[in-house]
Amino acid sequence: MSLDRLRGRDILSIADLTRDELLKLVELSMEFKRRRYLGERYLDILKGKILGLIFQKPSTRTRISLEVAMLELGGTALYFSWSELQLGRGEPIKDTARVLERYIDGIAARVYRHQDLVELAEYARIPVINALSDLEHPLQAIADIMTIYEKKGRLQGLKIAFLGDGADNVLHSLLLAVSKVGADIYIATAPGYDPKPEILKLAQEEASITGSQIVIIRDPIEAVKDADVIYTDVWVSMGQEAEREKRLRDLRPYQVNEEIVKYAKKDYIFMHCLPARRGEEVTDAVIESPHSVVWDQAENRLHTSKAVLSVVLG
Repeated sequence: MSLDRLRGRDILSIADLTRDELLKLVELSMEFKRRRYLGERYLDILKGKILGLIFQKPSTRTRISLEVAMLELGGTALYFSWSELQLGRGEPIKDTARVLERYIDGIAARVYRHQDLVELAEYARIPVINALSDLEHPLQAIADIMTIYEKKGRLQGLKIAFLGDGADNVLHSLLLAVSKVGADIYIATAPGYDPKPEILKLAQEEASITGSQIVIIRDPIEAVKDADVIYTDVWVSMGQEAEREKRLRDLRPYQVNEEIVKYAKKDYIFMHCLPARRGEEVTDAVIESPHSVVWDQAENRLHTSKAVLSVVLG
């Protein structure tokens, strides 16, 4: 199966990709990475194309990977914070969408509310890519699957343990991606922090086809036992600062530390989408250990951004 179906299409969720499309994007990402390491850094794949970046939230990896990807593919990226646009003064999203479609070739938006992203995609006749919302972070999940495949050489049958907030946007996209590729995922989280039902339902539908196991439990040790991959994310995401003390208290048992990782396989890898709050969801010793692949994971955001943009805007 080719990736032609994605040309000019929105990518708001990992659910927008079939299993084959996800794997082919990973394959294409690895090809871009290989070529860059061989010195083929600048290509003309998106020559003349313009990507608009509309960000409500701060960003390091997402913004820079998208900007560098467009530059190295021969295109241009224009960055706008929400407040710099008339959106910040109350212009309806649908009005902004219908103006931007006449200027640029695509939009990558980083928003607080996923529904705003949906509205932007509904009214813009150019492709819209989810650069993070409160519901999902699909660009991160593609890089995660690439990283796991690079480090483990396979996906089917691996055990991935996620500790922390089960309703986390990064976890939602990871859950959907893992269920598509046939890996098993154990989510250890506190009561009240389970994945959103609509995401869990989609993942379970995929798992029924691929044989992936999805397990939500309260015991972090059981989740980590014999795991190939241990993954965590911050406990307090942007926009949740008012809940900080409660979240830290509720999720404290799910910290990834030197004691919990002893239950994983000896060759486990540790993953984190970054930025990390060292001393909260993960200890410094774990993130700096030889098992940590977070820097490779972060680098792969560039290669997967190239893959997605070259397909959607190409």
